Amino acid sequence: MTDGAPAVGALVEHLFRREYARLVAGLVRVLGPGRLDSAEEVVQEALARALRTWPHAGVPADPTAWLLTVARNRALDRARHEALAQETLEELGRWNVAQVTSEEEHDTLRLVFACCHPALAFEARVALTLKVACGLATREIARALLASEEAVAQRLLRAKTRLAQPDITLDVPDDEGDPARLDAVLEVLYLLFNEGYATDSGASAVRGELVHEALRLGELVAAARATRAPRVEALLALMRFQGARLAARVDEHGATLPLGRQDRARWDRRWLALGWRHFERAAAGELTPYHVEAAIAAEHARAPSYAATDWAALARHYETLARLAPSPVVTLNRAVVLAKRHGPLRALTELEPLTRARELTDYLPLHTTLALLRWHAGDRGGAARALQRALELPCADPDRRLLEARLAALEAGAPPEDF
Repeated sequence: MTDGAPAVGALVEHLFRREYARLVAGLVRVLGPGRLDSAEEVVQEALARALRTWPHAGVPADPTAWLLTVARNRALDRARHEALAQETLEELGRWNVAQVTSEEEHDTLRLVFACCHPALAFEARVALTLKVACGLATREIARALLASEEAVAQRLLRAKTRLAQPDITLDVPDDEGDPARLDAVLEVLYLLFNEGYATDSGASAVRGELVHEALRLGELVAAARATRAPRVEALLALMRFQGARLAARVDEHGATLPLGRQDRARWDRRWLALGWRHFERAAAGELTPYHVEAAIAAEHARAPSYAATDWAALARHYETLARLAPSPVVTLNRAVVLAKRHGPLRALTELEPLTRARELTDYLPLHTTLALLRWHAGDRGGAARALQRALELPCADPDRRLLEARLAALEAGAPPEDF
């Protein structure tokens, strides 16, 4: 059977998201963290070969086993060329699908914590884990970190060079002895989830596979005895509460729907129930930004409708979050709550400093929020300028069409949407 190139491309993309991290993790366990680049390269070579051969030869019965075999054979060729120890060659020869399946959780968790080793700068840990354990492209990482692609590429290069040193080991540290390692991992999962929950490219404004990957890795961390902690449960609660909205988060064209326009009957009740379970487990011994963000998401989850949202409670939560983890993004989100309570002019006053903040110059949500607030305040010219700036920035195709339609409605004198 011969498969068309588009169908094969979609399958390889799916396999990349599902298999890349665990294949790289398995190879790194055999080869050591110092050969991370080599492990990545042979897995990428296997995926590239699939793209070349499967449209003509057909998709194999077990695509994962095919990819593993190609990657293993390329790794063996390199290992022989580099004259690695016979023990390593023998272990590579034994590496197979059954072993990857049985060792997947341990290998992936060890790789994530290796990427978050304290010998690496924090920014490098985050970038490396997003690249290696989660399979994000450099552009996606740059967007998630509000950094340039060049800066991210340099971080990755320095991190991989440091991982090649002999003092880097594959282990899962106890949280009590090294809490910074766990914090770096949680930051990675948080960024990965956000990249899936609101992407800036493609045919849809969400990428569900990234949301699921963040949750999968989070559940691995929560299940490991060494890394069980209330803040892990708080992050999982946050991701479940927000992830429950995925089916209702976009319209039929793939454009983002704000909370006020979402059909809450489409929210995933099972995910909400899991969110409440994690939220209860998180309530023990510490208060972190993840706890507060989970509390904010919980307020939206418990409200029977957008109109019935407890804006006063949300305002209190945002005040707490601003004390624990002040940031421009927190200020932006808090301003929306203030607008609901006190009107758009109060929110615009709060946001005035952000309009001059260099780090948010290219942050799409700032400009879309400013547009709606100015529109509600009667400043149609300011709203139009904000929408025009938003249209200059990267965003998913359906969201771009939505922004264009919003600008046309504004120029035609239509009333503003809710915020």
